[in-house]
Amino acid sequence: MLYIYNKSTNPYFNLAAEEYLLKEFSEEIFMLWRNEPSVIIGKNQNALAEIDIDYVKKNNIPVVRRLSGGGAVFHDLGNLNFTFIVNDDISHFADFKKFTEPIIEVLKKLSIDAEFSGRNDITIGGKKISGNAQYCYKKRILHHGTLLFSASIRDLSSALKSKAIKFEDKAVKSVEKRVTNISEHLKEPLTIEEFIDLIMDHIKERRKEGKVYEFTPEDIRNIERLVKEKYGTWEWNFGESPNYKFKNEKKFPGGTVEVNMNVERGIIKDIKFYGDFFGRNDIAEIEELLKGVRHEEEELRKAFCRVNISDYFAGITVDELVSLFF
Repeated sequence: MLYIYNKSTNPYFNLAAEEYLLKEFSEEIFMLWRNEPSVIIGKNQNALAEIDIDYVKKNNIPVVRRLSGGGAVFHDLGNLNFTFIVNDDISHFADFKKFTEPIIEVLKKLSIDAEFSGRNDITIGGKKISGNAQYCYKKRILHHGTLLFSASIRDLSSALKSKAIKFEDKAVKSVEKRVTNISEHLKEPLTIEEFIDLIMDHIKERRKEGKVYEFTPEDIRNIERLVKEKYGTWEWNFGESPNYKFKNEKKFPGGTVEVNMNVERGIIKDIKFYGDFFGRNDIAEIEELLKGVRHEEEELRKAFCRVNISDYFAGITVDELVSLFF
């Protein structure tokens, strides 16, 4: 087994690193890593339906899609992530308990009464400190999980405060659960770096074989290429969202506007506006203009700037219209 402490805190790099290790290595791997503030969404989720777009935008929080299913999670430097990549006959796929056992053993050593709970969580006193997910590639299983050590619970809840009522889709929805930090349950103070060392030492002791591995310059180049081609792109992080219907209505000084649209792979396919607004030109022209445009702020602004928007929505600004789409 290769033991990796990946000290990068770039979420795009770290998610790409997991795929690179899964697909380009043959060895089994255990990796610990952290992300700067970011929202990590499951493979089958509608990105926009999982986040508070205003909060995420205001705080420049990256939204990155991972390979595995499950719900959206907020990461910051107070959250530690662990990844197992094992060679298996796939019979252990969705056996979350097997992979969380060593983590629970470390917590027990710290006199914390943690337990595996539900389908894929670790809890302390009924409150969640870890969520887990898995992905299969050929005969390799990637299992990864979060560990809330000293994370900002306030930021976690704010970033994931979605307005899902606007969306009608079949995507996997995240489930809100009461959460807590591991640091709140320690008998003696412990830094996250010391916690990292404890986990890594415990996994090494458990396996009794393997070596510490650090990314080579070639590894880093390959991972960065994967970021450029996939994990850092709108197409992967938002365009991979399942098809959905979006509806929203707002009242502006120039009148009430309602938008209804069908979105496929992040692209507006059909759209209709309703409301008591005024405009001297036919609104159907704007509807036609927006077909084929990404459901993304910058692209919507570009589209609206191709016309004199007041000809269609009298007394309503581009900023106001764009706000209607999120």
